[in-house]
Amino acid sequence: MDNAITIRDLHVSYDEKVILEHIDLDIRKGKITGVVGPNGSGKSTLFKAILGLLESNAGTISITGKDIEHVRKSLAYVPQKDGVNWEFPATVSDVVIMGRYPHKSIFQGIGKKDWDIAVHALEDVGMTEYKDRQIGELSGGQQQRVFIARTLCQQAEFLFLDEPFVGVDIKTEEKIVEILKNLAKEGKTILVIHHDLSKIKDYFDDLILINRGIVAAGTVEETFTKANVEKAYGGSLPFL
Repeated sequence: MDNAITIRDLHVSYDEKVILEHIDLDIRKGKITGVVGPNGSGKSTLFKAILGLLESNAGTISITGKDIEHVRKSLAYVPQKDGVNWEFPATVSDVVIMGRYPHKSIFQGIGKKDWDIAVHALEDVGMTEYKDRQIGELSGGQQQRVFIARTLCQQAEFLFLDEPFVGVDIKTEEKIVEILKNLAKEGKTILVIHHDLSKIKDYFDDLILINRGIVAAGTVEETFTKANVEKAYGGSLPFL
């Protein structure tokens, strides 16, 4: 099996409260992997640990066999909407072109090739006509499209999306899923934190069920079972 991300015995805690423990995962290359579990189960923490945005207490994480510092520019992250400052005075074009910064040295500027990539990214998500708008003026769905465009502009090999469908209309959701599936066909590895269990079989190749530890992980067919879902959610089992 061609694994893109390998995690062994990962432990993460905040202020002595255990958030993740004994995490062992093999995430397949070129697949869309859903990450699901109840509120507070450690989904976002798992992303931040993989991305090196917080320190783990123990364990190892390797991406294509390398430490994160050697692959950082290949990683793109779309955080939860409430983790973004929408008042920041940046236009849609400003946000999208940020995807080129990981490819630049400290003294390099943004050139025509970079702007061409940004223009194509905006076209791909259908946001060209909004390129001069301030990001905070957009609807929730439009904002998510812009952040997807930024990841496309980055041309990253690994995409991490934390609840990308919250606050978006069904048309935008379907468009984002179409984009992600096309990226996966190109060999990109995509992880998506998601809460709507009714869409699991339609959206994902693989699935991680998490509740502080890994309840189950593997292909959707072998992992998305009633027993595993009940084990992950316990008394907070969502209505299906």
